[in-house]
Amino acid sequence: MRKHGGSEVFRITGARQGLADDVRGRQRRYVISMTVRTLSVIAAAVLWNVERHVAVVALALGILLPYVAVVVANAGRESAPSLPSTFVPAPVRPALASDEVAEGPDDGPSSGRN
Repeated sequence: MRKHGGSEVFRITGARQGLADDVRGRQRRYVISMTVRTLSVIAAAVLWNVERHVAVVALALGILLPYVAVVVANAGRESAPSLPSTFVPAPVRPALASDEVAEGPDDGPSSGRN
């Protein structure tokens, strides 16, 4: 495989999940939240004359859960600060000193030429 000089190197382990997987996960969280909301509203209606305190809590959950579900469903695609950086800088190669390049290996004072 040929190396490209000065190209950027990326880590695949730190890459975000694909857009389709992200959208599918957010839709799944939203559907689960809305199912819990529907069940809590039904529980509030059923328990209203039986256990009013539990029915009020279930009704409050049914009222607040749509807002929470939308906020949770829209919370996606932000990069988490705990994940490693996906960019790995290319290794820095030390440059040759200017006097080594100018003289070359055989042109130095110990080469025996006069």
